[in-house]
Amino acid sequence: MKTTPIHLFQFAAALAILNALGACQNHRAAHTSNDVNAEVQISETLVALHHAAATADERTYFALYAPEAVFLGTDATERWSLSEFKAFAMPYFQTESAWVYEPLERHIDVSSDGSFAWFDERLMNARLGETRGSGALRKQGDRWLIVQYNLTIPIPNELADEVAGMIREYESDSPD
Repeated sequence: MKTTPIHLFQFAAALAILNALGACQNHRAAHTSNDVNAEVQISETLVALHHAAATADERTYFALYAPEAVFLGTDATERWSLSEFKAFAMPYFQTESAWVYEPLERHIDVSSDGSFAWFDERLMNARLGETRGSGALRKQGDRWLIVQYNLTIPIPNELADEVAGMIREYESDSPD
């Protein structure tokens, strides 16, 4: 078979496409590997956070937050800067255990550039029952720091109207 410039061009184009696909696969594998590594590090950060609270290790607990972090509590009025949250939490950290939340399930997503992540986790607490923690982290050097943590009490849809009514009634009875 005689090789013509068209055949050479088609062959070269096919090789270029195969190389590009291989590079994409390698990039995807590396990216996936980096995501998995980041997810492990983030999960370790969250495990350390819950452990530090359970053992009233104030220093470790607050070191896992970025200086500009915000904590959103279960009450609608609870939006605290890190210093406000520390002031609120200090009495709890003076006991044997500040609070205990056992993770039941966790989901982590990492930004495409690997510098930010967000998560949600189902948690169990002896007093409140099932709760949900969600938030965002920022990579700083080789550490992941929490920039926002949001603790909520999920309400089953079947109870939502009743609970919303109770909250409205509570708010109308409360002095401003």
